[in-house]
Amino acid sequence: MVKPILPKAGKAKRKMIEKITSFEYNEPLSIKIDGDMAQERADKILSCVLEGYSRSFIQSLFSDSLVHCSGKCITKSYRPKAGDVIEFTVKEPEEISLEKENIPLDIVYEDECMLVVNKQKGLVVHPAPGHTSGTLVNALLYHCDGKLSGINGAVRPGIVHRIDKDTSGLLLVAKNDAAHLSLSEQIREHTFHREYRTVVHGTFKDAAGTVNAPIGRSTADRKKMCVTDKNSKSAVTHYEVLQTFDKFSYLKCVLETGRTHQIRVHMAYLGHPVAGDPVYGPKNGVDLGGQCLHAAVLEFDHPLSGERIRLEAPLPDWFEAFLTKIEHTRG
Repeated sequence: MVKPILPKAGKAKRKMIEKITSFEYNEPLSIKIDGDMAQERADKILSCVLEGYSRSFIQSLFSDSLVHCSGKCITKSYRPKAGDVIEFTVKEPEEISLEKENIPLDIVYEDECMLVVNKQKGLVVHPAPGHTSGTLVNALLYHCDGKLSGINGAVRPGIVHRIDKDTSGLLLVAKNDAAHLSLSEQIREHTFHREYRTVVHGTFKDAAGTVNAPIGRSTADRKKMCVTDKNSKSAVTHYEVLQTFDKFSYLKCVLETGRTHQIRVHMAYLGHPVAGDPVYGPKNGVDLGGQCLHAAVLEFDHPLSGERIRLEAPLPDWFEAFLTKIEHTRG
């Protein structure tokens, strides 16, 4: 067990506020602030109330002047007093204007409310400045004829959780907002099971362990994440050694939380960076065209039926080839 770096106290009281689970677009909504939520930032209050909506979506409500208190427009950093009433409106999602592209997808499950894709290494999940085509979202828009949840905005339709460009494996996509909210709630409640397979540098003394260390944006390099107790979120990764080699270890990693670059950051924090990782790995590490990381298993409750679903994706050829290459060095 790795000793955790604990985030600052004081977050638990956010759970006291009542969530808004259903509403009509463009209709006024209100929250009365009680003593538990007084003096919290307004954006944090809305994030708690509108669980399932992305941080960028919450921020857009403020930038679009859709949040008010006592009749005045407020900023995201506004801290209301007990008894104040925050009023806001959620606009209907924008019509998606991204191009639909006929990019082949390996779909391992699909029904009327969701689908699961086995994403290939090198495929970007959603568009970004300078990269507006050739992404998984472009392919999904074509495959689903634009019928995807709008919760995460016009550039990330349907994306419930994401994996990095050079991480392969299973990714869940919602076709409507109700399914999206249900699946997001499971992620928050830790009933959404995610297993990864990875090869990391070095060998382990113990056969299994847990990393409980909060992750936040690096102040030295804004493109990187790091373990820190400043402006961070809790992050927990469970790992098990499946196979030991001379200079590498093959692991199963189970995510309890889902932070950006979580496994890559936690493994580097342990001194065992993911093989092939160009960001957190050693400068003279192996060249695999990206990190050796595969999302192998998803297990969750179906948003409509409640049935427990377990899906698995076999290791891709490039991953198997690397294991074969280092097989003869097994300890």
